[in-house]
Amino acid sequence: MSTTPGPGPRLARSLAAPAPGWTVEADAIVVGSGIAGLTAALELRTRVPRVVLVTKGELSSGSTVWAQGGIAAALDPSDSPEAHLADTLAAGGGLADPEAVRVLVTEGPERVRELVARGAVFDKAADGDIALTREGGHHADRIAHAGGDATGAEISRALVAQIEAVRHDPGIEVVENALVLDVLTTASGRACGATLHVRGTGSRDGVGAVLAPAIVLATGGIGQVFRSSTNPAGATGDGIAAALRAGAVLGDLEFVQFHPTVLWLGSGAKGQLPLISEAVRGEGALLLDVNGHRFMPGVHEMAELAPRDVVAHAIVRQLAATGADNVLLDARHLGREFLRARFPTINARLLEAGIDWSEEPVPVAPAQHYHSGGVVTDLDGRSSVDGLYAVGEVACTGVHGANRLASNSLLEGIVFASRAARDIAARTDAGDLVRGEPALRPGGAALVAAAARSRIQKVASAGAGVIRSARSLAEADERLGAVRSDAHLAAEVVAEPQAAEWETTNVHMVARALTRAAWLREETRGGHYRTDFPRPDDAWRRRVRVRLDGGGVLTTVPSRHPAGD
Repeated sequence: MSTTPGPGPRLARSLAAPAPGWTVEADAIVVGSGIAGLTAALELRTRVPRVVLVTKGELSSGSTVWAQGGIAAALDPSDSPEAHLADTLAAGGGLADPEAVRVLVTEGPERVRELVARGAVFDKAADGDIALTREGGHHADRIAHAGGDATGAEISRALVAQIEAVRHDPGIEVVENALVLDVLTTASGRACGATLHVRGTGSRDGVGAVLAPAIVLATGGIGQVFRSSTNPAGATGDGIAAALRAGAVLGDLEFVQFHPTVLWLGSGAKGQLPLISEAVRGEGALLLDVNGHRFMPGVHEMAELAPRDVVAHAIVRQLAATGADNVLLDARHLGREFLRARFPTINARLLEAGIDWSEEPVPVAPAQHYHSGGVVTDLDGRSSVDGLYAVGEVACTGVHGANRLASNSLLEGIVFASRAARDIAARTDAGDLVRGEPALRPGGAALVAAAARSRIQKVASAGAGVIRSARSLAEADERLGAVRSDAHLAAEVVAEPQAAEWETTNVHMVARALTRAAWLREETRGGHYRTDFPRPDDAWRRRVRVRLDGGGVLTTVPSRHPAGD
């Protein structure tokens, strides 16, 4: 087995699925109902004649509801966008795009105020202004939160209420319980719609197609590629995989953020695990090893408030040094009443697990939390495929670089969703976005048996987890390549075109592309840690970008430093 990357794998250009049984037309499709998708749909509804909002579950089931800590913006007069920019660039490990970050931090405060105007209720300080706190990597109090540690749930509630208020407007259609299958493209490669599988009854049931000249992917993260994650079960990388099959360029796939403090529930734990928000450390909680030693002050000047990648890697090293499976988060000195009032959701979940964190430290360990990479976009959310946009976690806007700064994700969602909606509206008015005819893409159709998912997750976690090496990545690449993914599976493999198989196919495709990108980057930077290349290398201050060529081979796309991308 070679530990040097050879030619990229050959991947399918479509999912194996029945032909669409129904078709509708629109001016724009938005796929996803987190903060990015809901914002894009609300903005588009008033700007184009007809928009279709598609969500994998129910309207209120987007990943935003799980966001605990808050949303970062320079709202305090003593703070500034420039200071927020500096902290974001520092966390990004030299790969964040300064132009994209400047857009984020300058437009962010106004977008947060728009959230308030749309009904989001943030926690207030004694003077009546929005209460602001601090999280890792921030040098100022700029994190707005709601319900203590239920910020995402409050933002989702407010935006869903706005959609519900116009749900029967003829200019918008909401399709729930719908899995996006493929982005449709014309013979020239332009996006022209999407196929969906709707689990329900009525006119929007089974596999169908929505034809539109603009498609906005807001499908969230890739957590289910790994065995343990804070992401919900629906985070199977559907948008990234669909964009890849459509010919879009992907970037920064190797930069996976493993949250340092996820509740440790034993070595056999898998699926969605409870997150202990970074805001807990922002309020003064300390990290201890199993011997009671506080280790972060000797690692970074910001100690427990160092950027997440620094904390996660420090924890992994401490686990190796002590032979333990977890470290401890000690919040006892904050007091029972404060913990209950400031972090009611976390408090309840810990009590359900039999832990009273006012009396004992909480066992924690890193787990997959956020993906800094995705579909490469410009400052208006445009991908390399004309008509295809990406916003939120599925996108690679360049604002995160090698590592996302805490609480910048919700901000990125609203800032770039708003920009994408305005761009689509302007192009629609100018006649630049016109409907096209879908064409078959060359290459085979993919289908991976749902039974293979746990094996894929185990391989990805072992090979491309917190700690990586050429050997671990080569082994992962080989083992992932052995997973049957062609539509004409052998008779002994039970696989039918249905939701579990489609999701598993997406998990497999994302795992293959991510492993490849991590294998190519021969350095350690941000969320990418290589034991065989343990230090950053200036030669790698550039984005690893990949796409499928006409034959379906995963190939690299030349890239410069992000400032010149």
